[in-house]
Amino acid sequence: MAKPILVLKFGTASITTTDGELDELVIEQIARQVALIHKEYDLVIVSSGAVAAGKKFLKNYGGTLNEKKAAASVGNPLLLNTYAKYFIPHGIAIAQSLCERHHFSNRDQFLQLKRTYEELWASNIIPIANENDVVSNLELKFSDNDELATLIAVGFGASQVLFSTSVPGVLDGNGKVITELDTTDKKILLLANKEKSASGLGGMTSKLNFARLANQMGIRVVIFGIRTDNGIIKALEGSTGTLCLPQKSDLSARKKWLASGSLVRGRIQIDAGACKALKDRHSLLAVGIKKVLTGFENGEIIEILDEDNNAVAVAIAKIDSTTLTKDTKVKNLEVAHADNIVLL
Repeated sequence: MAKPILVLKFGTASITTTDGELDELVIEQIARQVALIHKEYDLVIVSSGAVAAGKKFLKNYGGTLNEKKAAASVGNPLLLNTYAKYFIPHGIAIAQSLCERHHFSNRDQFLQLKRTYEELWASNIIPIANENDVVSNLELKFSDNDELATLIAVGFGASQVLFSTSVPGVLDGNGKVITELDTTDKKILLLANKEKSASGLGGMTSKLNFARLANQMGIRVVIFGIRTDNGIIKALEGSTGTLCLPQKSDLSARKKWLASGSLVRGRIQIDAGACKALKDRHSLLAVGIKKVLTGFENGEIIEILDEDNNAVAVAIAKIDSTTLTKDTKVKNLEVAHADNIVLL
């Protein structure tokens, strides 16, 4: 039988020291704990840290975009070699997987990525994924590796995602760990400290946002502190960190990909009647469109907003925005077929 898929995400702040160097003690503990669960799961490790590992080799590093790309090109092999150093004693091989946004927005490329991971798992090899910072286009890059981890988890049908942090979990106003969260309530985002770490892109807001998406797709999420003793093991057991509760999801793999992995190109606003039609699983017709907010072409992914500008669905457009603008009142003009619409 196929093993359940587990995605482990380690941010820059989790695996570096206060001086910004790779923290080999932490990476050693990651390898030790992963070795204990390796036989139970098909594992993906999503790890930041390439820029942090490489920036000290650049003269007068100032953090510009080009300097970050250069630092990543130096740091990627250093990061992977550090992981390999501590996994090899456990008899575990690792593989590098540098990802870009189009690997998820293009379904054929996404399926190829999935098949590659399945081939690695068949040989008990753990892929270590990171954004390909060296070549990523600013407009098409991931918001951070929390997003990358979530896209992999949703797209591959993972059962769990563990987000490591530099704190013990999601904290309440008194600094105590909240042990369990219902992410259907958007108010949970108010729990997050809006500050990002000095070394990374994300923060608790990012983790909570992507925990909500993963939960919507039926995936269990735990946000835990990497420096907690046996934190990975305890997070799996539910005895540390913050558990974000999964919701029931009966979406097909293709619709999960559409909801999470696709690259949104256009945005439209619809009226209340169209909103109801979507919830009743009907197609989206031009007559229900109030406004085209961002243009798009036939076949591109569009985000659908209600009258209060809340995202209610994503879909594959059946026509382009120019045609839609001209023919809004044409009777029964289909903007997106029901089979290509996913409610959010």
